[in-house]
Amino acid sequence: MLDLPIRTARRRPSLTPMIDVVFLLLIFFMLAARFGPTQALPLPLSSAASGYSGPPRLVTVAPDALLLNGIAVDDLPAALAQLMDDPADTVVLRPTPGTDVERLAQVIAALRAAGLTALAVVE
Repeated sequence: MLDLPIRTARRRPSLTPMIDVVFLLLIFFMLAARFGPTQALPLPLSSAASGYSGPPRLVTVAPDALLLNGIAVDDLPAALAQLMDDPADTVVLRPTPGTDVERLAQVIAALRAAGLTALAVVE
């Protein structure tokens, strides 16, 4: 008898698992993506040539309080007006650890609504 090699048919790999993984990745990235316009908080950069003048105007933004030069205030724009000759004077904002960005944005919006335009945020 003659020994002939047994011919086995090659199986092609299944593409189903790869397609499943691609669709799962697609769904993940669609759910993780943010749609819609992003909101930006415009803070103009001040030049180093313009110096800081006048009394100190350091506003500490805490999650539950606002401090002007270390003293708690209820009406921040009115308290700042007493320390400023010109609304274009610089006001320095310093958020405390634990203060979220939304709280800082609310304070910035309130100060801008009061006519204060020169705001600087420090860490």
